[in-house]
Amino acid sequence: MQISFNAILTNIAQSLRNGEPDSYGLVPEMDVSDGDGNPCRHCLKMIPKGKPYLIAAYRPFDALNPYTETGPIFLCKEPCLRAAEEDALPEMLDSPAYIVRGYGLNERIIYGTGSVTPTEDIQAKAVSLLEDDRVAFVHVRSASNNCFHVRIDRVG
Repeated sequence: MQISFNAILTNIAQSLRNGEPDSYGLVPEMDVSDGDGNPCRHCLKMIPKGKPYLIAAYRPFDALNPYTETGPIFLCKEPCLRAAEEDALPEMLDSPAYIVRGYGLNERIIYGTGSVTPTEDIQAKAVSLLEDDRVAFVHVRSASNNCFHVRIDRVG
């Protein structure tokens, strides 16, 4: 099975850069990267030290239900290219481990699919989860803060 890591869409990143409200109806905040731990959810790279970035509330789901987590994301303040949809582990995933969790078509957690997964095992874990027909997509989230990082989908 082939998988792809999928960054947030360019139109969403651009609307936040334009000062449009985030998922909480707030204008994104701006900060300057210290070069440590500011992963852009659009280019899927770390925001370089000294570069401005946005902090915004983001809900990576289409509908509202009790499982539609909303949390903070970082974005390069200046336009960046959206990461290619490919099976390569994004460079921003540089922590030792992440939460990897499966969701159904109804955007609800599939119980028993979530686990703290060593970074080098994320691809294999995602393939294993997506082999289950109940799992429509997978999220990679911070193991320490539960922040959304990237979505993984089946290809084809």
